[in-house]
Amino acid sequence: MDLDTSGIIGQSTSLRDVFRILAKVAPTDSTVLVTGESGTGKELLVRALHSNSQRRAMPFVPINCGAIPKELLESELFGHEKGAFTHAIRSRPGRFELADGGTIFLDEIGEMDLTLQVKILRVLQEKEIERVGGAGVKKVDVRIVAATNRDLEREVAAGRFREDLYYRLNVIPLHLPALRERGGDILVLAEHFMRRFCDRKGRRCLTLAPDTRKVLAAYSWPGNVRELENFMERLSILADDDVVPPADLPRKILDEVGDIVSLPEPSPPDPLPSAVGAAMGALAGFNWPTISDLRDKGMNLKDFLDTVEERLLDEALSMAEGVKNQAAEILGIKRTTLIEKLKKKRADS
Repeated sequence: MDLDTSGIIGQSTSLRDVFRILAKVAPTDSTVLVTGESGTGKELLVRALHSNSQRRAMPFVPINCGAIPKELLESELFGHEKGAFTHAIRSRPGRFELADGGTIFLDEIGEMDLTLQVKILRVLQEKEIERVGGAGVKKVDVRIVAATNRDLEREVAAGRFREDLYYRLNVIPLHLPALRERGGDILVLAEHFMRRFCDRKGRRCLTLAPDTRKVLAAYSWPGNVRELENFMERLSILADDDVVPPADLPRKILDEVGDIVSLPEPSPPDPLPSAVGAAMGALAGFNWPTISDLRDKGMNLKDFLDTVEERLLDEALSMAEGVKNQAAEILGIKRTTLIEKLKKKRADS
């Protein structure tokens, strides 16, 4: 089965390691705990987990445990009966009931109150919930995936997180690397975001000057992918010229990286570890392949053309963030043609 990465862009070794684990765990019902700094794309990874699971046709229900006051979070998660509290004028299902048959995503679970943690543990153990103000229990069939930017082992040691819940959640740990640990992915993402925002604004796509690329690659990006995305949107609006010089970058970034002349050249993206990467290498710089090239690679014409087509399909879907209509437009083909090619690709893999 082709892995649906839900718009996660990059080909660094660290990200490919995440995808390898994702491909193994997605088809199972195992509980997964996703960790990583804020802004690394944890929700995208969890959506990819759901999209590649046996539950993909059922609901995906996210809830940010840190964004809802603790006195309301229980009702949001488990629902309530009419009259359970002031303003409870009707019965209401909670997120667990809405996710029945699918996946519930408990984002920032490290922010959850200890008393609620006990109830989450019960759901994991008994597969049942009780509405606030209710007199009975309801069975729910949900896959629980949680995420946090906190060190939960440290939270357990400090008494702020239940040890038993931590071990029930951490069956399969998935760690998303920080953007600064992804090497060449920084510029791959920067250029992707720039194309997207310029296209939305009907503006010619801006180019990053060589020194600007060096600065962006050297900056630590404490806000990770989210910070980079917001920054590229800002550049697409405020930059005056078609080429973005270092002078257009904020003082915060320039001060951190220091002397631009001494900065190393940006790391190139990690090569794709497949025949796809080899085929694209043969076409780099518009060097048309020859019969000797095919023989050197041990490929016949059909295999070579199939490999190139597969790479272009994947790239178009990444650029379109998985939206098939947009991917078809990028490729200059009909949506139905794209779908048929994707079906054939899945059948052949």
